[in-house]
Amino acid sequence: MATTKAAGTAKNLNDSNPKYLGIKRSDGSSVNPGEIIVRQRGTKIMAGKNVGLGKDHTIFSLIKGIVKFRTVRKINFDGRRNIRRMAEVV
Repeated sequence: MATTKAAGTAKNLNDSNPKYLGIKRSDGSSVNPGEIIVRQRGTKIMAGKNVGLGKDHTIFSLIKGIVKFRTVRKINFDGRRNIRRMAEVV
């Protein structure tokens, strides 16, 4: 016989910390050198003119200017069209 009454186990109590991903500066906002524009996993948004790409795919400004987002049509090696988003500072 058990000395204590059986209790249920608690499952799914572990949770990871938030990563705070996403767009940090919107289209048309002014930025200084080094300011983060986009935090992302993988290159969902490509780096354009006057922006840098960090090792964790963070896009940051290299100059003082205004953020612009645009779409770019690329043609793959097999002839298919691919539409990508691009961030740049002008």
